[in-house]
Amino acid sequence: MKQLIITSDDFGLSDGVNRAVEQAWRNGILTSASIMAGGEAFDGALDVSRRNPGLQVGLHLTLVQGRSVLPADAIPGLVDERGYFPDNPVAAGMRYYFDRGLRNQLKREIEAQLARARDAGIALSHIDGHLNIHLHPTVFSLLTELMPRYAIASIRLSRERLTHNLRFNRERLAGKAMERLIFGSLARHARPTLDRMGIRYAAEVKGVLNSGRMTEGYILAILDGLNRGLTEIYFHPGCLPDAEITRRMPDYRHQEELAALMSPRVRQKLTDLEIELTSYRGDRKYHA
Repeated sequence: MKQLIITSDDFGLSDGVNRAVEQAWRNGILTSASIMAGGEAFDGALDVSRRNPGLQVGLHLTLVQGRSVLPADAIPGLVDERGYFPDNPVAAGMRYYFDRGLRNQLKREIEAQLARARDAGIALSHIDGHLNIHLHPTVFSLLTELMPRYAIASIRLSRERLTHNLRFNRERLAGKAMERLIFGSLARHARPTLDRMGIRYAAEVKGVLNSGRMTEGYILAILDGLNRGLTEIYFHPGCLPDAEITRRMPDYRHQEELAALMSPRVRQKLTDLEIELTSYRGDRKYHA
């Protein structure tokens, strides 16, 4: 059997993302959304979640390119005076790894994000990370301490087959090869610990190499080659105009991704291929 989790990242980032998530859940194939606890539209995302209790919500851990939950003076090594994390993920990742003095600040902020979602009434179904920061070795080691406390039993293990992606999209060859090397290595590092802890993860994650470009045509092409077992595909849908997502992700095809999530052709292909829509908790969705 082939099972497929369909996730929207950046839930709570902006009103345009929140509206897209609700549309894709109600009228499309979306099964899950990952919420940004420090997002400007976090309260709006809570409203969407309450109106749609079947939508599974996980934490989109944010430690780069976003705003913290804790005040700036509580984590001065992580954020600027306005409470924003660095925009450069490589520089931030190096600091998080080599500056051991930041470990306690990272742990406090990660737990604050988990706690904000929990205290708002969200039973988190999974955890992933903005720019996949959750697999950073320092961050991942902290998550292994915190996930059991918050009853989180699933995580995104961000690994994707490069050869399968390049069969249908040959943009950014060097960038994709580097991402496959980095995230493949991080996934190999994390997997034994996850297995030992009994944490669930998908065998493959689509969206790592084509982030922001998960269009209808691309989805229709890759569905034929899905492996048996559990796969996750993550998207960044959005309703435009939306100044926040345009500013942060000017090259992303937000509306095209939303259209792919609601495409009758995609739904029909899922039916034809007998691919079951599910979530990390195993709840089945019958939209296809």
